[in-house]
Amino acid sequence: LEMTRMFRRKALGMLLGMGCALALPPTAQAHDFRVGDLVIDHPYATPSIAGSSNGAAYLRGISNKGKNADRLIGASTPMAARVELHEMKMDGDIMRMREVPFIELPAGQEVQLRHGQSHHLMLLGLTQPLREGDRFDLTLQFEKAGEYKVKAWVQQPKRMPSEHSHQH
Repeated sequence: LEMTRMFRRKALGMLLGMGCALALPPTAQAHDFRVGDLVIDHPYATPSIAGSSNGAAYLRGISNKGKNADRLIGASTPMAARVELHEMKMDGDIMRMREVPFIELPAGQEVQLRHGQSHHLMLLGLTQPLREGDRFDLTLQFEKAGEYKVKAWVQQPKRMPSEHSHQH
């Protein structure tokens, strides 16, 4: 009788543990981070080009869930000497890339910093090549939300844009 009770308790404990584990959200797969009212979705970088000392990092998006605007004002990483906020714009038939002092994060909106779109983080003076599968720390600096460290994954973008691609 005592053995049966012990077995039942163990079995119940295992089932409850499994149920709790199954009920938890898959945070490792989601790859998003929250800092105050900002949700930073999937920081990533593309593999660096052979022989280049520069690279680029992106964010699937930054959602500002708050009622006040914020700004991304800078970034840093141990993988590069410095990080610049960049914007790409068409100037006639030429795509021009330039450093910007900040990226606006309007209240209640999402701003995407995806590969092939207008904004990205330029990694200058890489300490080592960015290879697919690598992960590295990336610290984002916000005007109001402060600094926040995320983990960026080096990966090939799902689709490579043909007309907006540029070399780093």
